[in-house]
Amino acid sequence: MDLWHALVLGIVQGLTEFLPISSSGHLELVPRAFGWSQPEGSASQAFDVALHFGTLLAVVVHFRTDLIRYGVDGIRAMRRPKAASPDGKLAWLFVVSAIPASIAGVLFNSFIDDRLGTPTVIGWSLIIFGLVLFGADRIAGQRDLSSVRLQDAGVIGLAQVLALNPGTSRSGITISAARAMGLQREAAVRFSFVMGIPVISGAFVFEMASLAKDGVPDGLVKVMVIGAAVSAVTGWLAVTGLLKLVRTRSFTPFVVYRIILGVVVLLVV
Repeated sequence: MDLWHALVLGIVQGLTEFLPISSSGHLELVPRAFGWSQPEGSASQAFDVALHFGTLLAVVVHFRTDLIRYGVDGIRAMRRPKAASPDGKLAWLFVVSAIPASIAGVLFNSFIDDRLGTPTVIGWSLIIFGLVLFGADRIAGQRDLSSVRLQDAGVIGLAQVLALNPGTSRSGITISAARAMGLQREAAVRFSFVMGIPVISGAFVFEMASLAKDGVPDGLVKVMVIGAAVSAVTGWLAVTGLLKLVRTRSFTPFVVYRIILGVVVLLVV
């Protein structure tokens, strides 16, 4: 993998991790579209680690103030559950929402790698879950984050399991579930982004463990740095931009993009 590939894939990862258009699907499609050979084994793991670190850094930096508040209030809530503040309760709901996808990722990792991620599956997933997002976004949700309950966190967490399939989009399916539960657009996006931190962190740790076992291949450090830096910057821009966009606009442009891309992929296949 050369620096140009790392630059492009870093941009793709940073944008598509948070926009509801599927990062895993795009990372499969872009190299195929340009005919790039993809790294294998420890080289692939190393680059994935770099990309995940970049997007994790982006969302943590953006929500750093909120995360500190959730962390402090969450610890207080653990010590005194009956006196928990709204942020303390919300902190633990974020944890609950991450559990289903974390378990499913560990149990079905091999199946996902072997059976999913083909262009046909990605194409249909882009279309189908794009229509799901369109339908959920039509619901006139008025609830804010302070109204989120255990039931909501469980439903949104279960929806996140579907994002293990490339083409679904983690942010897209969790935003869809949050909107279906009656959350406002901005509240749905915020919940989706923050609940993704444990999952992205888990993926980073999992890949780091594999990388530690195999070691970083020679000559790949510069590529990893480029990929991480670019995905961090573009990820931060995606988070900031989407939060501003949803205050006045719907998710329809992303739905249209998903459907067009899905149709193109299926026609090419």
